[in-house]
Parts: sequence; structure tokens; C-alpha cells
Amino acid sequence: MSQVFPAATPTAQQGPEQRRHMRRVLLSSYLGSAVEFYDFLVYGTAASLVFVHIFFADLDPVVGTIASFGTLAVGYLARPIGGIIFGHFGDRLGRKKMLVLTMSLMGGASTAIGLLPTQAQVGVLAPLLLITLRVVQGIAVGGEWGGATLMALEHSDGRKRGLAAAIVNSGAPTGAVLAATIMGLFSLLPEDDFMSWGWRVPFLLSSILVVISLWIRLSVTESPLFTAALAKADSVEQERKSPLAQVLREPKAVILTCLSGAGATAFQSLMATFGLTYAVLGGADRSTALFAAAVGAAVNIFTIPLSGALSDRVGRRPVLLGGFGIGVVLVYPILSMLGSGSTALLFTGYILGYGLVVGCLFGTLSSFISEQFRTTSRYTGSSLGYQLAATLGAGFAPLIAVQLLDAGGGSDATFVAVFAAAAFLISACAVLLTRESFRTDISH
Repeated sequence: MSQVFPAATPTAQQGPEQRRHMRRVLLSSYLGSAVEFYDFLVYGTAASLVFVHIFFADLDPVVGTIASFGTLAVGYLARPIGGIIFGHFGDRLGRKKMLVLTMSLMGGASTAIGLLPTQAQVGVLAPLLLITLRVVQGIAVGGEWGGATLMALEHSDGRKRGLAAAIVNSGAPTGAVLAATIMGLFSLLPEDDFMSWGWRVPFLLSSILVVISLWIRLSVTESPLFTAALAKADSVEQERKSPLAQVLREPKAVILTCLSGAGATAFQSLMATFGLTYAVLGGADRSTALFAAAVGAAVNIFTIPLSGALSDRVGRRPVLLGGFGIGVVLVYPILSMLGSGSTALLFTGYILGYGLVVGCLFGTLSSFISEQFRTTSRYTGSSLGYQLAATLGAGFAPLIAVQLLDAGGGSDATFVAVFAAAAFLISACAVLLTRESFRTDISH
């Protein structure tokens, strides 16, 4: 039976010092999320616009695009592995230690991608190295999402968990804005310069962002709920079961949270990767498409916390269901705008897609998923559920979309819109089968 939290859960912080620390926790998780997703999405942007020419130049353009998006999918396939590994140790040793490690791994992999030789220089070794580093990125971001969300969620006042988790999630569009803006600026270089060295600079800049974020992250304390749960287990000399075993003993929560998030992650991935390709095919120049994506993601930075705050008032399920419904109605018009060749419609499509649809869904998804699991296995359970959703939805959506677009004649995105709408409907059904959690006491 779910328990209703009191005015504030045991994690509520009331004094001035505690409030200042809570702000540091939110800033740390927000910036960490921003840097992780900057690295991850710079890769997605490069996969859309660059890698087909650098690492798959000997392939037919359509096949090369599919291969380039295939390396994108590899990163998503690695994310559940990262969720399991870092979730296990995060539930055993603490959230903070794992978050420091995930950020270091992501920053190192991104910097290395910026230094990779091309296929023309070393042959097949180039795409193999690219895929290897993409796997490292996937493992790192697979561990980051759950830990960053839980640090905010488990430090927060119980009445504001949705907002706290949403602030962390708004780091993702912040990373998207940085990725699209920086890549967009360098795309203004002459074509030869951009393809030879310009695309590398955004990856190399990651090292600076990582150092700043690590400095802030090291200044926050461990999750109080995790610390209390660990002390309780030690006081009664309770045998600590494997977090993964705890989660898999009742797999329904993982399955439903995975399916609940798959539609949202699929659409976000389509907007971030396929949308750029489709916009360029429709006649938009590369830099305009990137700046349109950046504007849409910037709007998303604000709509995600609004959605999270709304879910603290009306519940997680109503906000998610509303977002899926809006997505079903708008997905075809949004894709039509992206491929219209009109700059005004391109910007409108990205603002609606990111600001409205993605904002509604991702403002609520992190708290909704995390609240389905108990403290001693929450890092593992929430990471596994979300990362499986990301793999199932985001990992394969661009690949499927490219092939559906080709089946539609290469310019008609109707089949892609039907695919996205079906993903939204499947996720809505999963949400309906999952318990409401916004008033649940998560201190156990």
C-alpha cells in the first residue's frame, strides 16, 4: 500500500544552510546532466551531418546515413549496461561516487572522439574506434541519469519532488542548446574546414565543461535517504541483497516504466537527429537547422520545470497522458514544418516539438519513474527502466525513421509520423497501467 507523505518528507531541508545546500545539489545535478547530454547530443548532431562523410565515405549515401545512425544506436544499446553497473554500485556505495565516475568517463570519451583519425587515414580502424568510444559514452550516460535525478529527488521536500527532478532533466535541453549552438557556429566555416577540423572542436570543449562540473559535484553531500537506508541496514545487521535482484524479483515496474518512457525518448531522438536530416533534405541549410533546434531546446529548458511543478499539483499520470495526447495530434504537423523548407515553419516546428511535447513529457518522466522503486534499489531500478526506454525508443527511432522516409519516397514523412504516434499511444497505455506516485512516501 502506498503511503501518503506528510507536509515534508524526511528529506525536507528547512534551515538557511540546508536550503543553500539544496541549491548546490540542484545546480550540481543540473550542470552534470547538461554536460553529459551535451557530449551525447554533440555526437548525435555529428552523426546527422558529418560522420557519414568522415567515417563511412565509401558507402552509398543512404547506407552511409543508416550506418552513421547505427553508431548512434550503439550508444543507446550500452546505456542499460551503464544503468545496471552504476545503479548497482550507486545503491551499494552511494550516488555521489558514481556520478563523479560517470562524468569523468563521458568527458574522456568525448575528447577522444574529437581526436580520432578519419577513415581515409586509417581505414576501417576509424569507425571501429568511433563505435568503441560511443559505447563508453552510452555506459556513462546510462549511469548519470539515475544518479543525478536521485540526488535531487532524495534531497528535496516531498511536495516538490517533481520540480526538483525536472530541474535536473532540464539539463538535457541545456546540453542540447550548447551542442546545437556550438556545432552550428562551427558549421558556418567553409565546408572543407568544417569537415576537416571544425566538427572536432565541440568534442574537445567537453573537457573544460567536465572540469567545472566536477568541481561543483564534489562539493555536495550524499543523498540523505540513501544514507539513512544504509545506516538502518547496518544497525540490524541486515543482509543486503543485490539491487538488481530486488528489481528483477518484481519486473512489472521495470517493464512499465520502460514502455512509459519509450514514446518520449523516441520523439526526442527524432527531433535531435532525424529532424536535422529531414530539415536539410527539405531545403534548409545546415546552420539554420541547428539554430532552430537550439531555439526549440532553449524553450524546453523552461517548460520542463513547469511540467514537473504541475505534476506536483495534479499528479504524474495526468501530465504524461496530456503530453502523449498532444504528441499524437501534433507529430505530423511538426514533421511537415521541419521539412517544409520555410525558416519560420522550421523554427515553429522545433519550438512546438521541444517546447510543448518534449517539455510535457520529460518534466514528469524522471520523478514518475524514480518513484516506482524503493530506496535500496532505486538507482538500479530507475536507471534500468529509463535506459531501456531510451534504447527501445531513442536508440532505434532515427534508424527506423530513415527507412520509413525512404519507403515514403524520400520526402514524405507520413510513415514516420505514424510510427511516432504509435509509440506515444503505447507509452500512454503503459502509464495507465502504472500506479500514481506523486503522493507516495519514498523514504523506504
